[in-house]
Amino acid sequence: MFPVRIPYTPPALYGSHLSIAGSLASALREAERLRMDTVQVFTKNQQQWRVPPLLPSVVREWTAELDRLGWRGRTVSHASYLINLASPSDELWEKSVGLMRAEIERCEALDIPFLVHHPGSPVGTGAENGIARIVAAYRRLMTETRGFRTVCCLENTVGAGTTLGGRFEELAALRARIAEATGEDGRIGFCFDTCHAHAAGYNFAARQSAEAVLDEFDRVCGLQHLRVIHVNDSKAPAGSRLDRHAHIGEGTIGRGGLRRSGFAAVVARAGLRDVPKILETPKGKAPSGIDFDALNLRRLRKLGAGPEPIKARRPGPRSVTVTIRRAPQAARI
Repeated sequence: MFPVRIPYTPPALYGSHLSIAGSLASALREAERLRMDTVQVFTKNQQQWRVPPLLPSVVREWTAELDRLGWRGRTVSHASYLINLASPSDELWEKSVGLMRAEIERCEALDIPFLVHHPGSPVGTGAENGIARIVAAYRRLMTETRGFRTVCCLENTVGAGTTLGGRFEELAALRARIAEATGEDGRIGFCFDTCHAHAAGYNFAARQSAEAVLDEFDRVCGLQHLRVIHVNDSKAPAGSRLDRHAHIGEGTIGRGGLRRSGFAAVVARAGLRDVPKILETPKGKAPSGIDFDALNLRRLRKLGAGPEPIKARRPGPRSVTVTIRRAPQAARI
């Protein structure tokens, strides 16, 4: 027998958007119960402009749970849908910048590294005007939060109406102009939503076409800037521009077989292993009694991301030691 050192491979990071009802930290405990590796939350009621103070006790409870789980550096927050940094209305733009700043400040206090938000809509004034408004908003935001570590992640959209972010070229131009205007290249990234890409016309229903989509995203936007992935099936067909999330394997992306779908392309992409993959699929329980989140997670892990963990993930050693028993040598004649 002789020992062999095998490099330790960290787990792929799978989680879901979970409720903060009761307390922020309750989302972490629920993620642990569901055997997840990460979580996405709203840090406040996303349907209200009002921003309640973040109490020190709330911060302490949240960060204590992060440390217990070993989840520092991997959690995600989604900014309020009320925010529209592309708005031509000065009043709405000012309110949006103020709320976005509050979202960044809350993430920084809670040590949530990634803040996802939709680019917004110029409401009929043209994409160029909308992009200019977003860049102006970020110029102020990055100045007012100088020294912060929170990475703001522009999410691709279905591209309905005048909403920005449906095309990769639009996202790439937006990020490049923000980085140039603010000098904060490391604090602006992307969130890639599989349902949104599919509905925008980037066909994710077949693994081969999805691989081509990811290659195009890499060429146009750069996968090195991808910080979060939203893993959702789509109720609507490719190119529909309808934002309708479905359970994994039950929509127009995965219904033809998960191993032949774009989900397999995401799971197999080595460079995406450490990127948090967040479910935003419908909540509730399947007829079997299992939580839909757990069911969707199981379907993704079966694609090759590894077995379900038996408990919450914690940082492990960089390598493990196993003992291999030599096979007996053939008897001499």
